[in-house]
Amino acid sequence: MRITDLADKAVLITGASTGIGAAVAKGFAAQGARVAVHYNSSEAQALQVLEEIHAAGGNAIALRADVRSRDACRGLVAEAQQRLGALDVLVNNAGGVVKRYPLHEIDDALYDDIVNLNARSVFACSRAAVPIMQAQGGGAIISTTSIAARTGGGSKSTLYAASKAFVSTFSRGLAKEVARYGIRVNAIAPGVIGKPDKAKTTPNHQLEASIKLTPMRRIGTVEECVGAYLFLASQEMAGFITGQVIEVNGGLHMP
Repeated sequence: MRITDLADKAVLITGASTGIGAAVAKGFAAQGARVAVHYNSSEAQALQVLEEIHAAGGNAIALRADVRSRDACRGLVAEAQQRLGALDVLVNNAGGVVKRYPLHEIDDALYDDIVNLNARSVFACSRAAVPIMQAQGGGAIISTTSIAARTGGGSKSTLYAASKAFVSTFSRGLAKEVARYGIRVNAIAPGVIGKPDKAKTTPNHQLEASIKLTPMRRIGTVEECVGAYLFLASQEMAGFITGQVIEVNGGLHMP
């Protein structure tokens, strides 16, 4: 399906070297958007995403930044705007469980890693993007939250769940604040999705339990998340939608 108003849009996607972010980057490029593929440590994977986009006739660049840093977020957004010539869509996708520990075993360094990656990055990148979009007359910010934001998360992931709850609430609040500037802000909450790092951060028995509780009786794919991002980015399709969290979870949780 072709979403015509996404053609030639300038799109920055954080955490776009693997998983959902990589699939979303390819999805936007397939619609004719100009895509900035952000990565931090996964350079080889980011370059592979670029290669696939270019091979399909798409337009993409790769940008490196550690989005746990406020300054790095500011620089990333500025570089994306400079190299793409605009910034029409920001997808705050960088994030992750990082490590599973009981709360009383989480030291300050791990706290900083989890909160800065999942929450501060969304705040800092959005803060940098809003003035740009305001000057352009509008734009769309889409952030990746999680089913954990509503459920409290799985075993030993309380802090991750709390950081994703920040993303959901932040998106709703920012949507109210910037609607007058033509900027729409929404979030997408994936459920149990098959990603490269899933086995590293989620025990197999926990995955199996989630599948049994999911009405569709399976794990979702990263490709099945892409349509929600494209829909929310399109002014033609979602021009009157802001402050919403779209659940992509196979029915595992129905708010």
